[in-house]
Amino acid sequence: MSKLHAEGEIIDTQTVRFERLLPGPIERVWAYLTESEKRRKWLAAGDMDLRAGGRAALRFNPSELTPHQEATPEKYRKKFDGNAVYWEITRCEPPWLLAARWGEKVEDSEVTFELQTRGNDVLLTVTHRRLADRDFMVSVAGGWHVHLDILADHLNGCMPPPFWATHARLAAEYEKRIPAEHA
Repeated sequence: MSKLHAEGEIIDTQTVRFERLLPGPIERVWAYLTESEKRRKWLAAGDMDLRAGGRAALRFNPSELTPHQEATPEKYRKKFDGNAVYWEITRCEPPWLLAARWGEKVEDSEVTFELQTRGNDVLLTVTHRRLADRDFMVSVAGGWHVHLDILADHLNGCMPPPFWATHARLAAEYEKRIPAEHA
């Protein structure tokens, strides 16, 4: 797989990794990871206490990430229609690295954002670890894929595709790509 292939790379039974080459500078991409108003355009709004041990309460509203009118699928309504998802920041090294535990329990999954300057661009690597089971991995892979595509579209001044329709298509692709032994 090419280093900059848009598809998620299945690292092991609990880990998926994505890479996107984004227009810089690195401080601009960092701002889209850490500033609520910029992050709400591609992922979720909410303040972050940017230090190890700091917390974030992120409010996801995927239906508001694009101008396309879509209903949230029943499967995701309780979790993502404006409800807060809590993160605990585990590492913060501006503007190079941000890591957080996704949830409030030690065993919850962990996401890491790594940024590297590549000329005028920035390589963003997102690694999501400790995914509990195959179904969660399929959903997370489809979710990160579409969220990162929307981030790239915003940074490149393009219109993003509909969130939920794109997520459904991508989750179906990951359903085929992630082997059953990941269960």
